[in-house]
Amino acid sequence: RRYGATIDWRPFDLHPEYPTEGIPRAELLARYGADFSDQIRGLIEGAGFVYDPPPDRVPNSNRALRLTELARDRGLHDALHTRLITGYWSRRRDIGDPEVLVEEAAVVGIPESEARAALDSEELAARVDASTRAALRNGVTGVPAWAIDQRLVLPGAQPREVFDSVLRRLGHRPLDEPVDPPTLQ
Repeated sequence: RRYGATIDWRPFDLHPEYPTEGIPRAELLARYGADFSDQIRGLIEGAGFVYDPPPDRVPNSNRALRLTELARDRGLHDALHTRLITGYWSRRRDIGDPEVLVEEAAVVGIPESEARAALDSEELAARVDASTRAALRNGVTGVPAWAIDQRLVLPGAQPREVFDSVLRRLGHRPLDEPVDPPTLQ
């Protein structure tokens, strides 16, 4: 179903404590439990996507977040964000690797020199940090998190049925749902 709402992706640095090179995937699994990958796989595949993240490392995503902020400035955020998300989860792309980031940015039209500069930009780092702090103040503790109508934060990847229910409770209707005409009195 489609609703007449827009999604505005905001950067959230989930693990700023990760070293620049990321962490071994085994460390992530030890932290969150063996079922963690199975749950993520089920959600991704249940939505019709391929689940195939890099098998050995979990990246530090701060540089990727900086780059998506540059893309936002260029009107290319959605295109780059989609490439990075699907690249990581479905195409084994290490979004912590500067070379991967520069390659993905080039695909959406960001010149290599601008992409490389963004990866180390303190200005873009400050924007990512400010967005992360704002999200934490609003109760966000993980990704994805969905702020709906500035009234409700829905944590984590959720099945479509959850979004349908929440959006309806907040007064939204699917775009393809007929609206009853007003009655004359």
